[in-house]
Amino acid sequence: MNLAMIPARMGSQRLKQKNLRELNGIPLITRAIRKCKEAGAFDEIWVNSEHPSFGEIARSEGVLFHQRPEHLGNNQATSEQFVAEFLMAHECEFLFQVHSIAPLLTANQVSDFVRAMQNSDFDVLLSFEPIQIECACDGKPLNFTFSEKTNSQELRPIQRITWSITGWRRSSYLAAISIGKCATYSGKVGFHPVDYMAAHVIKTEEDLALAEAMLGCQHDVPLNLL
Repeated sequence: MNLAMIPARMGSQRLKQKNLRELNGIPLITRAIRKCKEAGAFDEIWVNSEHPSFGEIARSEGVLFHQRPEHLGNNQATSEQFVAEFLMAHECEFLFQVHSIAPLLTANQVSDFVRAMQNSDFDVLLSFEPIQIECACDGKPLNFTFSEKTNSQELRPIQRITWSITGWRRSSYLAAISIGKCATYSGKVGFHPVDYMAAHVIKTEEDLALAEAMLGCQHDVPLNLL
């Protein structure tokens, strides 16, 4: 059984009530719900929030609502905590977290991601953007060397985790939680590429404006999301 979970806090620090902000006239949370429905890859679709207003939106769109405890909706709560709380309440084989703040992730990309996990033995599947340019960390090269100049197309791509969509095997996640281990990366971890548009995540006003501009360049979008 595959479940989609769309997390949606009412509070946010950098972009107020960002899940309710509109992109081309449609709230981000509504876009995520419709995208999951369009993907046709889930047995159930859940909106997960501490605030009942998201329950009204979920029901109006014909999906389910999980109201997490209020303390799991504040700025101190971690994704690991609210994912665990959700999984303890709902049976499934796989859980797919689809972020509303990655609105340019398409329904086709969602269904491709779900198939990739189902056809693998991964316990965790992370979405990533391949970055094929010279990258460094703390002043040290990651995929190139200072001893020679390499053409960028010959470089080994860096995998930038996007969190646009993430998949977990429920049994592995809860097993890690039960023994106090980090569940987010527990078990066999796989990586699934998404394009730079799908990797764009909205956290600021500038991010939202950029998404609006990028939306006009995207072709793999169902008409009901435009």
